[in-house]
Amino acid sequence: MTTHTPAGPVRKWLLDVEDADPGGYYEGEREAERKQHVQPWWRVMCLTGVDYFSTLGYQPGIAALAAGALAPVATLVLVLVTLFAALPMYRRVAAESPHGDGSLSMLQRLLSYWPSKLLVLSLLGFVATGFVVTITLSAADAAAHITENPFVKEALHGQEVVITLALIAALAAVFLKGFSEAIGVAVVLVVTYLGLSSVVLVRGIVEVVAHPTVLGDWTDHMTATHSMPLGIIGASLLVFPALALGLSGFETGVVVMPLVKGDPTDTHDAPLGRIRNAKKLLTAAALIMSVLLVGSSLVTTLLIPEQEFQPGGEANGRALAYLAHELFGDTFGTAYDLATIGILWFAGASALAGLLNIVPRYLPKYGMAPDWASSTRPLVLVLSGIAAVVTIAFRADVDEQAGAYATGVLALMTSAAIAVFLTELRRGHRRAAAFFAVVSAIFVYTFVVTIVERPEGLLIALLFIAMILVVSVASRISRSTELRVRDVVYDEGATALLERTCDGRNPVRLIANKLQKGDDSEYDDKSLEVRVDNHLKGWQKALFIEVEITDASDFDSPVSVRSVTVGQHEILRATGTSVPNVLAAVFLDIRDRTGIPPHGYFEWSDRAPGANVLRFLLAGEGDVPPLTHEILRRAEPDEARRPKVHVGG
Repeated sequence: MTTHTPAGPVRKWLLDVEDADPGGYYEGEREAERKQHVQPWWRVMCLTGVDYFSTLGYQPGIAALAAGALAPVATLVLVLVTLFAALPMYRRVAAESPHGDGSLSMLQRLLSYWPSKLLVLSLLGFVATGFVVTITLSAADAAAHITENPFVKEALHGQEVVITLALIAALAAVFLKGFSEAIGVAVVLVVTYLGLSSVVLVRGIVEVVAHPTVLGDWTDHMTATHSMPLGIIGASLLVFPALALGLSGFETGVVVMPLVKGDPTDTHDAPLGRIRNAKKLLTAAALIMSVLLVGSSLVTTLLIPEQEFQPGGEANGRALAYLAHELFGDTFGTAYDLATIGILWFAGASALAGLLNIVPRYLPKYGMAPDWASSTRPLVLVLSGIAAVVTIAFRADVDEQAGAYATGVLALMTSAAIAVFLTELRRGHRRAAAFFAVVSAIFVYTFVVTIVERPEGLLIALLFIAMILVVSVASRISRSTELRVRDVVYDEGATALLERTCDGRNPVRLIANKLQKGDDSEYDDKSLEVRVDNHLKGWQKALFIEVEITDASDFDSPVSVRSVTVGQHEILRATGTSVPNVLAAVFLDIRDRTGIPPHGYFEWSDRAPGANVLRFLLAGEGDVPPLTHEILRRAEPDEARRPKVHVGG
């Protein structure tokens, strides 16, 4: 219903939503199930696994750097949290949010009006932190694997920032071109990487068994600094938050759910087969990753000298690759480097696809993003630019970005835990609520410790939140006079009333009224006042039109219209998110139905202009006549076809 200026070739290519292929898997609220894209759950697991499994590239090194000899025990704590806290929680999220909108939608449903929007906008800041740093950290670790490879080390060492920026640019180029066949690529990368990693781990375990003194030296080192066993367990719990980035991938797992093949009997409202298979996906990924995390942490801690994990050391950010070169030689090591580089780079693709799903899912719906935010390519350019800035700010250092990454991941998981807890509590499931209260406490503790020890992650998240809020408020204001109504639906009575009123020669006349008592005297007084002030003749029939606000914080919504009769007065009563927008939409719809622009009759507001502006932006009301006229003017540039607005008093 809105008009658009002609677009040039570049603008058309940039904003062409129909041709854009973001690799996104969000299933919109009004979109039919995309059955042609669904895949068996294990293949979709590979797509989410490029994010989850790729953390093996840097997780063992970060664990050794944070926990030293305690790294395997601390990693075991991480695995227990994964299997007995994160996994049950996200299996619950999968059941509650099977259409790709993630855990944020659960929190959104628990609140209403503006608080729900502000909460989601704030959490989007942490989402952006986690996903953007996933792109930059993964690319930085891929760059580290490139520059530490013995065949190119001399030529490329010291060029980590340049290489990381090049990888991010290549990622952006892929998305600008189109991101199809993502699952096929993901399957190849995951199978190759996990296969080679398993070979390295098995050989590492054989090496440990062949040299039992290594295991003895490790236990001696732990017991020399910590009492057995409580001291070791306590110290491991304290360093656990530093390892929390090993929990990444669960949110991606629920975002890609629309790709999971379900049962033939699945419906949009009850995709039971999809939910069941998504739970298999989450469980299998968690089990595989748990084995690999414990194994990789153990062999790298036991077999790699401690100084090599430090910044500048050859195992820093690439512990398993270091072992691959040490145990098998540079040829196999280079093959492992290539597999690691591929999956790390593709992990950035998974994160970017997630952002391209989440941003259009929420911000345009709230009216809190420009029009182009619904298009893939502009978002790719903006997000890639942000990733480039973050890379330069952190100098492509994996260790420096770990805190910010963990902050984003833990914020998402903490909000998911709280959402599940509140959902179970609201439904009266006391045992489940008690369990998820404990899970929530674990994640709240981990999140708080992380931001205390690594405050840069919180600062980045707050920066993202501030950017989102500024853009959102500015966009909401600038788009406030758009015609933001999906469609107008009349009940049988309203349809019959319009048919009786329209004679094909004269316009339908509508008196705008703010419902108060709703009795006969209210409409008598309003009719008399409007007819005197607007010179509406006594013989000219006029209907009343009223608008009931549903949720003014929503940006767009369908408008439903029903008929009401009070005494001799016939009334059209509509519902929507904004009085001016609903009135403009109904006027235009009546014009299209009758072929004649209707006439609307209003009275001026007595409130101050500033108060009216705030009431319009926050409550959907305000000074209705000029706002309705402005929305009509923007929606219909042809004055002859534009509904007429009369204001008296």
